[in-house]
Amino acid sequence: RQAVTGDLAVMPRSFDVTTETSAGVAEVQAAFSEKDYWLARLVAYGGDSMTLDSLVVDPGGTVVVRTTQDLRQDMLPAGIARMLPGDTKIMRTETWRPVSDQTSGQAHGDFIICARGVPSSGAGTMVLEPSEIGSRLRVRGTLEVRIPVVGGRIERYVADLNAKEGPQMQQFTAAWIAGEA
Repeated sequence: RQAVTGDLAVMPRSFDVTTETSAGVAEVQAAFSEKDYWLARLVAYGGDSMTLDSLVVDPGGTVVVRTTQDLRQDMLPAGIARMLPGDTKIMRTETWRPVSDQTSGQAHGDFIICARGVPSSGAGTMVLEPSEIGSRLRVRGTLEVRIPVVGGRIERYVADLNAKEGPQMQQFTAAWIAGEA
């Protein structure tokens, strides 16, 4: 998919992050259904700039979590912050479905990202599978920021942030499960 902004063609930036943790698939999925887990995770990875908008766990075990992050100017690199309005908010919806294939032991999820204050969006898939040490999470997605000239810089910054924070969040999850976070 390609969008055209002015005279510039804009292509979504893809990212692919894989990380392992000592917690097993069932333990991670159980944590994802707990409000206390999400509140602790949001504090650890966003402080007071992130809110938990909703957490719904249906009777079949599907988890849908919605969060909002207020992107304050002081949270971003100066070159990017100057390009964004002061009231930019990032809304994320993450959905996890329970393990459906007991043979593989995999749990699948997806996410959607949208923003207020900047023309951008993102989406992707997540697979949580058993590994030798516990579980492995693979997140694949795309991000598109439709701002001429600087959109690519913002996409690169966010993709790099995902690559850095993904493994940290999985370690946080394992620590939370162990009662250490």
